[in-house]
Parts: sequence; structure tokens; C-alpha cells
Amino acid sequence: MGDPKNPRRVWKKPKRPMNYDLKMEELKTLGTFGLKTKRELWKAHTQLSRLRHQARSLLALRQEIREKKEPVLLQSLAKVGLVEESSTLDDVLNLQVTDLLSRRLQTVVLKKFSFNTPYQARQAVVHGHIMIGDRIVNVPSYVVRANEEKQVSLAPNSSLSKLVEQLEKSKAEQPPAENSESQPKEEGKVETTEQPKVETTEQPKEQSPDEETKVENSSTK
Repeated sequence: MGDPKNPRRVWKKPKRPMNYDLKMEELKTLGTFGLKTKRELWKAHTQLSRLRHQARSLLALRQEIREKKEPVLLQSLAKVGLVEESSTLDDVLNLQVTDLLSRRLQTVVLKKFSFNTPYQARQAVVHGHIMIGDRIVNVPSYVVRANEEKQVSLAPNSSLSKLVEQLEKSKAEQPPAENSESQPKEEGKVETTEQPKVETTEQPKEQSPDEETKVENSSTK
């Protein structure tokens, strides 16, 4: 038993954190779900690896023991909304880290209230504008259960109620994007618009009086 002030880490770093493809994938996930640091992503990866380890250990047991312990794991995951009640251990092994991140309170608020960005939804949660039932929850990483998803709502005295109404109206009034074009364009050709040519008439230049006298003198000679 260790010191309660210094708890153990609940996450593990990847084995090759400087891999370029891994870094690009992590940054994409951070921006999609609005995570603050990579530590939140590593926690989700560690939790997913534990679930897969439990599923593999159950598959290695005998059929009699497996029938007793398998429903316990599936029911606990069904309450969180990760799998359905009729799922099997193969569905647990097919889970991805995005499935775990989609059950965060921040992601549920983003989908339910039509915020523009996940960071805007995170700010609403941290500032105490979101309620689950009768209590205010200000933890973005809170895992929303299946029966709590319908209870997520704005606080009664929240100043974001008008903003949420405007966002919902603006998204409802947006026209659908036109994907079909009237005439297909030929590849390799560039459309150019010919501009009408403007005819310019050159006007004779006016001669100075000195030049006129020179012309007259040359003609007399």
C-alpha cells in the first residue's frame, strides 16, 4: 500500500512516442474530441487494453466458468453504452479508442447541443453549465451511462441557453449542399471568357507653330 497522496499512474505511454504516423494520428484524435493533452488519450488507450485483456482471459476459460463470468463484463459495458446487451466477447475485442472517447460528457454535450467545436463544449462543461439530472457535472471526461444520456441538460440559470437556441436555428436553416452539377466539365479544358475588343482610333497629333514654319520653308525650297 502506497501513500494516498502519490497514487499510481492509471495510464501508459506508447512504446514509440516519436513515431511520425502515431503522432499525426494522436493529433487528429485530440482535435476531433477536443482533448486537452495526450494524457487523456493515453488513459483511454490503457482502459481499452484492460477491457481487451479481460475479454481474452475469459475466452481462455472453460465453458462452464465462462458462462458465469462473461455476462458480468458485458452487462457492465452495456450500462456505459459501449456494447449492446446481446453482444459477445468478439464485440469487446473489436472496440476502438474512439468508442470510449465518444462516451465522454464533452462529446455527448457537443452532439446534443450542436456546439461549433468540441472545445466550446468543453468550456461549457468546465464552467458548470451542464447538468445530469439534478446535479451539475463539471468534469469533461465523465463517462455518461446509457440511462443518463437523456438526462443531460443545461443548467436553469445558464447564460448559454440563448446561444444554444441560435446554434440550433442556424443549423436548421442551412440549405443542403448541392452536390450535382448541371453540366459536367471536360477534363483538361479551362473555361475562358472572351472580352470584347475595344477599337481605338489614333488621333493626329497637333503640330506646334515652329514645326509648321519649318514645313513651309522646306516646301518653298
